[in-house]
Amino acid sequence: MKLALPREFRARIESHAQGAYPNECCGLIEGRRDGDDAFALALHPARNLAPRRDRFEIHPEDHFVALKAARANGHAIIGCYHSHPNGEAHPSETDRAGAGEENFLWLIAALPAADGPVA
Repeated sequence: MKLALPREFRARIESHAQGAYPNECCGLIEGRRDGDDAFALALHPARNLAPRRDRFEIHPEDHFVALKAARANGHAIIGCYHSHPNGEAHPSETDRAGAGEENFLWLIAALPAADGPVA
């Protein structure tokens, strides 16, 4: 699946990742799908409940608020995003184990340093 992510959204995710460093940030992506194409229409930053710096767990209240907003807009939650403060742009074993929902996008913002570029 291919994701159309506006530049403004990329900048917001980068800022969220830099602000959470050295912890992982997380959030949900509201949008729509058209075949193999997905379109991000809104971002919903979320609180990370994970007790470890190298994990993320979206706060259930934030997830509920995002779902409610998406439905009100006639959209869906099509994916999530989170950061990897170690700079690795590929899914971790924990990411793979948690990514069980089919056709749900997982966007990773790799951040090697608090003020470094995001990949």
